[in-house]
Amino acid sequence: MAAARLTLRIDLGMDGAIGPGKIRLLEAIRDTGSITKAGIALGMSYRRAWLLVDDMNNCFREPVVAAQAGGTHGGGTAVTPFGVRLIEQYRAIEAEAHSATALRLRELEAACRAAEGAAATAPHAVLRRRRIAR
Repeated sequence: MAAARLTLRIDLGMDGAIGPGKIRLLEAIRDTGSITKAGIALGMSYRRAWLLVDDMNNCFREPVVAAQAGGTHGGGTAVTPFGVRLIEQYRAIEAEAHSATALRLRELEAACRAAEGAAATAPHAVLRRRRIAR
């Protein structure tokens, strides 16, 4: 059966948005202490990760990520207290949205075809294939 899921993106005016990808990136930076390592963990280039961080830092009055001064092991990146709060707020909003929509999502899920095999044997699917084949 198809798994219905809710994906939440919050639009913040004309120029900004925060969604699951940016939040996952912030969490990865928090966990690794590095934009490079976070990007690798998420399968994205350093440039893409850096551009997303820059976008978030420019979207809010406070930065979400800040560079840390180098030491014996070099510098790194840290999620700021505001960035931590942003992660918490997004995850709370996401949990509330999932809770509020769980019944409707289950209903949509139940309305989906159980498997591709069912789609191939449905009469309208056969008609579609014939039309395409012409």
